[in-house]
Amino acid sequence: MKLNLAKGSVSSLVSRVSKLGTFALLTCMIATAAFAQATEGRQQRAAAGEGQNAREDQGTPIPPETTAVTKHDWSAGGRTVHYTATAGNLLIRDDQDKANGSIFYAAYTEDGVDLKGRPVTFFYNGGPGSATIWLHMGSLGPVRVITHSPEATGPAPFEWVQNPESLIDKSDLVFIDAPLCGFSRAVGKGTAKDFAGTDQDIHAFEKFIVRYLTVNQRWNSPKFLFGESYGTTRSAGLVAALQNDGIEFNGVTLLSSILNYNRRAPGLDYESIGYLPSYAAIAHYHKKVKTNVSMAEWVQQARVFARGPYTEALAQGDKLPAAEFDAIAAKVAAITGLSVEYVKESKLKISATRFRKELLRGDERILGRYDARFEGWDPDAAGENPGYDPSDTGISGVYVGAFHEYVQKELKYMSQEPYYLSGPGLNQNWDFHHRPAGAQGGGGGGRGGEQTQPDVAVDLSDAIRKNPHLKVFSANGYFDLATPFYSTEYDLSHMDLPANLVGNVQFGYYPAGHMVYLNVEALKELKADMVKFYASAQR
Repeated sequence: MKLNLAKGSVSSLVSRVSKLGTFALLTCMIATAAFAQATEGRQQRAAAGEGQNAREDQGTPIPPETTAVTKHDWSAGGRTVHYTATAGNLLIRDDQDKANGSIFYAAYTEDGVDLKGRPVTFFYNGGPGSATIWLHMGSLGPVRVITHSPEATGPAPFEWVQNPESLIDKSDLVFIDAPLCGFSRAVGKGTAKDFAGTDQDIHAFEKFIVRYLTVNQRWNSPKFLFGESYGTTRSAGLVAALQNDGIEFNGVTLLSSILNYNRRAPGLDYESIGYLPSYAAIAHYHKKVKTNVSMAEWVQQARVFARGPYTEALAQGDKLPAAEFDAIAAKVAAITGLSVEYVKESKLKISATRFRKELLRGDERILGRYDARFEGWDPDAAGENPGYDPSDTGISGVYVGAFHEYVQKELKYMSQEPYYLSGPGLNQNWDFHHRPAGAQGGGGGGRGGEQTQPDVAVDLSDAIRKNPHLKVFSANGYFDLATPFYSTEYDLSHMDLPANLVGNVQFGYYPAGHMVYLNVEALKELKADMVKFYASAQR
């Protein structure tokens, strides 16, 4: 109630007092005072509310850009690297040049070298909405955690060791937590909507990289991107966006890729075809198929079958003759280790989730989604789908525990903020709309126009055409049931590149899952491939 209304009400009360006695007058005065006091309280509460709203309008406090700097040494293969570790945050800004994000990073840079000849590589995980703890603590950084993969790693105490397979001998390394993940936060008037989307995310990472290059005077250094999982979606769009703004990169590593979301919808023929060679590799690993050939040869046979007879059979749908249906079912069963009856009941199309449950059903075990080498016990042996992912639960604890101790004790970085493995609500509220960096004209729904689901192979193709020196390395785990390698092969071989640029895209395959580095032997192979790739991308 406004103050002027209160005054009017008091006047009305007083005008009636002349008709009342002393007692009535006193009663009326008490009532008037109480009324005024209540009105003043409401005004004070309203003022406090307005003040709170004003503070909210100002947004989240904007932290300064700070760093924790430490010195370290790394040695392997006869090479010693003296390097500086820098853990800190950089601010990114919105289109009005107002800070709206504080992005956490950990950088490892060699001391005493010419920056012009020293590459810098930007690493990030995926999700969307995942922190970069996994790549940071497991892949090509100076240290890595010790796990018991493919067995579940036990509880604390955890260990990390110097990583002899680190890329620190070939490149400076910058591990970035995506906005709202890890220690990264929205600040000022920034909100989740500013970052939770395909294009929003690409723009945020572009701003961070530009800021990092500027602060650290790395504009003339060779530059690389390294993304895992949804990080490959980001990389393909990001390298094209950076290039369109005049920032050319030497190379992009895509680890466990997902580039075209339009072909990954459950139930589509594309999904079943894309997974079949992965099923073959996993069945071979678990000794569920009858063959004397190597896994690589077995997988190649599955590729040939998948793109030939299997694709043709699924294309016929209900019109597939019964005899052909039986023959295809028998072949699928032989390749995947499943029973012919199960393949028939599934109408020749096996989902990855059901495969994880079915392959080892007789052993009452389930398989990991990220890494099918991992096995777990499911309480419902008769169920259709696995109850959890043993390749996730088997390694999460050691990564989280080791990271927190490492970043505090070794990097000397202390934060009062929690470290979010996954940004709260980001994945569930992600805006997958995407406009490719090289798109022209209106959004007609084609590969080059506005997309409701991202197909960033379009962006990557555009980047390679415009920068014919750009090299791409696709790293794939045979046992990955999150991003199957055959689907990646399909996407990268359908970019309509000129014949002389097809060789810009190279492939590597490893006896591992989504996180190739969980298998130390596979990590050694990956490092060897990275050395060759970096050499070729800097010629």
